[in-house]
Amino acid sequence: MSIKPHAKAHAKSSTKHSTKSSGFANEHVGVIKALHALMVEVQILDTRPEEKELLTVDDFPEVFLEVSYFRGDAAVCVNLTNNQSLRCGQSVSRSHKKVSIPVGEKTMGRVFNALGEPLDEAPAVTDNTRSISEPTGTKSYRNSQKLELLETGLKVIDFLTPFVKGRKVGVIGGAGVGKTVLTMEMIHNVTRNKGSLSVYCGVGERIREGNELYETLKDTDVLKNTVMFFGQMDSTAAIRSMVAPAAATAAEYFRDEEGRDILFFVDNIYRHIQALTELSTNLGLIPSEGGYSPLVFSELRRLQDRLSSTEHGTITSVQAVYVPADDLTDPAVQAISQQLDSVLVLSRSIAEQGIRPAVDLLKTTSSLLTPQIVGQRHYELAGRVQSIMQKYDSLKNIIAIVGENELSPVDRADYQNAKKLIQYFNQDFSVAEKFSGRPGEYFTLEQTLDGIEAIIGAKAPTDSSSPTATKASETPAAKPSDATPETVADKTKEDKKEHKHGFLDAFHR
Repeated sequence: MSIKPHAKAHAKSSTKHSTKSSGFANEHVGVIKALHALMVEVQILDTRPEEKELLTVDDFPEVFLEVSYFRGDAAVCVNLTNNQSLRCGQSVSRSHKKVSIPVGEKTMGRVFNALGEPLDEAPAVTDNTRSISEPTGTKSYRNSQKLELLETGLKVIDFLTPFVKGRKVGVIGGAGVGKTVLTMEMIHNVTRNKGSLSVYCGVGERIREGNELYETLKDTDVLKNTVMFFGQMDSTAAIRSMVAPAAATAAEYFRDEEGRDILFFVDNIYRHIQALTELSTNLGLIPSEGGYSPLVFSELRRLQDRLSSTEHGTITSVQAVYVPADDLTDPAVQAISQQLDSVLVLSRSIAEQGIRPAVDLLKTTSSLLTPQIVGQRHYELAGRVQSIMQKYDSLKNIIAIVGENELSPVDRADYQNAKKLIQYFNQDFSVAEKFSGRPGEYFTLEQTLDGIEAIIGAKAPTDSSSPTATKASETPAAKPSDATPETVADKTKEDKKEHKHGFLDAFHR
């Protein structure tokens, strides 16, 4: 079974039903005054509607206009489905409804769009619905005394960005570096091991990827514990901007009404901002200097506030973040990063080496990497690894000029350890097994820590303990009777050392 990219037939029947069952007589609002792309300006002649209310067009029950804001005596609305039947002068009425989605147990294992319409060719769920524009439970935050670590089985994530229940993790990277595959692997590992309830939100990505994820979750028996919402790149900006709040509404229901812990996956949260910006342009709002509407970032914070933990339950979110032109300083990327507890940065240069996941070990950060959360051993090892990787980054340019043999024994050992660490974090994915032909790998946190200790050793290397240093110190003792060659060798060695340190000092200056 595949996910349908469109559900036009069902949309007509669904919207007709919602109009007739509203329980209110159709109250006339006014007439359509102007049309521009998705923007519909309605001249208010009679009853004034509410914000976010759905308006109907007489004789076109399949068309719904959502009130965005008011401009004088006119209501600026969004044509949700970009229906081409609209004309100026058409009469518009109130529906006394807002965009709502189905929630509850009957949605488990199902796939919906932002309007709550099914995309999996199964019957619609209509008996328990909730408005997507009315958040719940965001006033009372849960005071967690004990933070619970969730194991992902991915070495680099469990080590550098601890997956803590009730917190937010971002997977940041440009196009084609493995964000979606990494997110799919996390869903596969975490939900299968814990049997957790998951909500997946696909925003502005490829239909093919959504269908592959659906089939993967179905084959691994994870779909039964998952609710999926899609507003892919073929959808209008209005639908793409609404799918994240729709998924958040479903997660809020399970958290507040059923007291459950939710895993919330978004791919891609940047596309949510992109859709809001596109929608703002259609509505005639002036963008800021960075090209984004001023309202976009407030909408982002409002969405992130909904993905919070309360006294009833938790929402643990993993958010894939597209980086336009690989520019991490993009205003939207920075705004998203500020809302996250851990940021996992994927690098194109590492991906080109065939390393998966292509994590940049230096740019990846986490506020949860503390002794109180991960323990003293884990914390100290992380500090050691970051120190080695920082040295590796600074030594790469030096080695390109003078070669690795000119390094001191300690620097050479750290450089080699850094290369071993990069390869150590390389890992085969279970969700990519049918493409790569290699079985997926799963590592416990204890296995990961043991492997890192085996690479970098229990303590930092010194000149006296390094095998290279020991070998070098034994070299002049091999011929104690040859005084003249020994003197020449020592002098040559000292000259090289002075030359090397002089070069390094000049490089650092």
